[in-house]
Amino acid sequence: MTQQTRQKRHQQKRTAASQPATAAEPNCPPAPTPGLAQGWCALSALHGRIESHIERVLQAQHHLSVREFSVLSVLSEQHDGPGGHLRMHQVADAVVLSQSATTRLVTRLEERGLLSRYLCPDDRRGIYTDVTPQGVALLVEARPTHDGALCEALQDAAQRPELAPLVTAVETLAPTADR
Repeated sequence: MTQQTRQKRHQQKRTAASQPATAAEPNCPPAPTPGLAQGWCALSALHGRIESHIERVLQAQHHLSVREFSVLSVLSEQHDGPGGHLRMHQVADAVVLSQSATTRLVTRLEERGLLSRYLCPDDRRGIYTDVTPQGVALLVEARPTHDGALCEALQDAAQRPELAPLVTAVETLAPTADR
């Protein structure tokens, strides 16, 4: 192969690599809209910033992770009188974790006395998870810390031009009573 042929093939490869995939090309999905991809990256960055800030504050003040706080919060909202509880798969869905990760998390919280588990009386295959009075007390203590850290993280993110529109969108989602 001559030097000229190699250069021509190299140029063709570079040109092909720089062009977005088209629907006509087999096995290649269409390239995402650049604005959509940038928006997704900004949303991911906002989420990461908020979660890491809340995590640091909750750990420092209450020895509680964001995920642990979320589980306690979700379970505490199920209390509409006796029998307020969730099955493990419902907890997993609510906190967006796999069932195995949720089981490990619930086990840690149970060992700390913050949650309890018991067999479903109607279906012995099911396991209910419930927050204990100690878990409710910790949640009540930690909620202002969580909410304050969330506000701090949003205020900080609002100063960044690429995140400010997302912060505004998040703030418009809040119920009227929170505003």
